[in-house]
Amino acid sequence: MNSLTYPFTFSFLSHKSLYSKLRQNTPKLTIKVSPIRSQSIDTDDVPAAKHVYKAGVFDDLFLTLFRNRMVQEVGWDSEKPGYDGLIEVANHLMTKGGRNNNSETVEAAVRILKSFFPPYLLDLYKMLVAPLGGGKVAAVMVARVTVLTCQWLMGPSTISSIDIEDGSSLRSGVLVERCKYLEESKCVGICINTCKIPTQTFFKDYMGVPLLMEPNYSYYSCQFKFGVVPPTEDKTLIEPCFEICPNANGRREVSQNRDAIQCPKDTIRPEQQTLKKQRRSQRLED
Repeated sequence: MNSLTYPFTFSFLSHKSLYSKLRQNTPKLTIKVSPIRSQSIDTDDVPAAKHVYKAGVFDDLFLTLFRNRMVQEVGWDSEKPGYDGLIEVANHLMTKGGRNNNSETVEAAVRILKSFFPPYLLDLYKMLVAPLGGGKVAAVMVARVTVLTCQWLMGPSTISSIDIEDGSSLRSGVLVERCKYLEESKCVGICINTCKIPTQTFFKDYMGVPLLMEPNYSYYSCQFKFGVVPPTEDKTLIEPCFEICPNANGRREVSQNRDAIQCPKDTIRPEQQTLKKQRRSQRLED
């Protein structure tokens, strides 16, 4: 007797095949996580991991323009591409100014910042915008522009509320969670003489907006306070440099002199130099 052949078969595993087909025909769900995270709690024993900043559309353009202006000022360019090359040029900017004449480095950095703006634009801003609302309008504006245009240089940044001199609170602060420029340069001198002092000078003298920058050398963070005048004695200007500072390490190889092993970060203010010497003497006595 011939066996009967049915046009279909039964399988106890058919539900797996069905499940597989459903997965193939179902769109995948993708969850994107922002690289920006809250400020990490670092300790001296456990170094914090570097923040990963996702580059924006115009970041490469900003980097190229900034590096080109710095190269024009220094008269030298690095063979390294991208941000690494920018840091090497910044090191040469410090070297060009010299150890005992950091004012030249500061002035050069101010010229670089000025070169991005038409002269009349800075004059009009200082004359027409800076006086509005007792300076509050201009302070809030530059804080927002800083967050929009400078994260490629500094890393993740957010608008923050700060206390200004009249006792009120104003959202004219910018909190840099972990400054990429400081972290990559590994040098307090580069931070102070090519960023902090020049930036404060530029906004005050050419845009009419007082600015206090408060870098935290333990956590690599930095708080911008637009609308706040820097104090006469700024403690950050007398901070020692990092042990890993390449400028300091280079000097260890050529001299055993205590002053020579420090990076060229002496302050440009005589009163700050005096205070620094006093603290150094106290440490030696102790």
